[in-house]
Amino acid sequence: MPTLFTPLQVGELLFPNRIVMAPLTRVRAGSTHIPNDMMVDYYSQRASSGLIITECTMVDAHACAFMGEGGIYSPAHVAGWKRVTDAVHAKGGRIFMQIWHPGRAAHSLLNDGEQPVSSSAKPIRHETTNTPQGAKPYEVPRALRTEEIPRYVEMFRLAAKNAKQSGFDGVQVHGAHGYLIDNFLRDGVNARTDSYGGSIPNRARFLLQVTDAAINVWGAGRVAVRISPLVPFNDMVDSQPEALVTHVAQELSRRAIAFLEIRHENHALPEEQAILAIARKHFQGVLMSNGSYTRESGESTVASGAADAIVYGRPYIANPDLVERFAKQAPLNEVNFNRLYGGGSDGYSDYPTLPM
Repeated sequence: MPTLFTPLQVGELLFPNRIVMAPLTRVRAGSTHIPNDMMVDYYSQRASSGLIITECTMVDAHACAFMGEGGIYSPAHVAGWKRVTDAVHAKGGRIFMQIWHPGRAAHSLLNDGEQPVSSSAKPIRHETTNTPQGAKPYEVPRALRTEEIPRYVEMFRLAAKNAKQSGFDGVQVHGAHGYLIDNFLRDGVNARTDSYGGSIPNRARFLLQVTDAAINVWGAGRVAVRISPLVPFNDMVDSQPEALVTHVAQELSRRAIAFLEIRHENHALPEEQAILAIARKHFQGVLMSNGSYTRESGESTVASGAADAIVYGRPYIANPDLVERFAKQAPLNEVNFNRLYGGGSDGYSDYPTLPM
């Protein structure tokens, strides 16, 4: 039976272990969205993971949601991320960039007055977002016109190309958590009547076009996809998540991508376990599971074959040496929740590692 420490072939890459670092938005890139020295330290400290997946990274200058997330839409961003990938590779690590557009989770105050876009003109309800003018309700997004959608696919293609120039080992398409691609995927938001709405194949069309664009740049063995069919974050829901996952998993399996990540609200929930089983049945490649795992529950999931690797988020915030701590069954550092977002290196790249 495999363990978290069994090597794993993932597309064109061999992972030395099955402990993957989740995309973790920490907004340390500042107003330029260009990676800095702190980010070089932070990512390279975590190079022992089977794979690092970066924080969600803007595919366009008007695709900001967090005031300080990384970008990948200019030569300056390519150069900044190249410093990160060089540092990770110098320590023997592997790193994918997560390419992302926030869709209706953006705000005009963060994007030079541009109205957020989505599949449909439905805002995120009952929540606020941080802006330079303080907390503001989410705005009603503008529904993309059918003829506009190829331009957004092209944004992702150029982001994938820039990621390649930055020295990454691959890209992950962010199709989860209520951002632009998920705004098309789930029918709680998507009310379109064109070829991008209505049926599940229509709603999945944008995701698959973006995935194909990334494959055109990288080859299938260096492209991954993340979806979160049951996660309600950003006011999301779908009426037939099982059927949606079946279709998406089948289409991505046919494309032979490197891996599919299922992001759970909590992996232990029965409905989340059922969704993972559907993905396992219909996706023939490497399947990763993410959602409140411990070392023990991760080991159990890998050993059972329910997933091939486990994606850890919160434990990686405070434990750059998570692989070593899991191997030695050592205690984990506590997360400083007051320093999660923005600011300096404290609570970001200053967590201690185990003594040598």
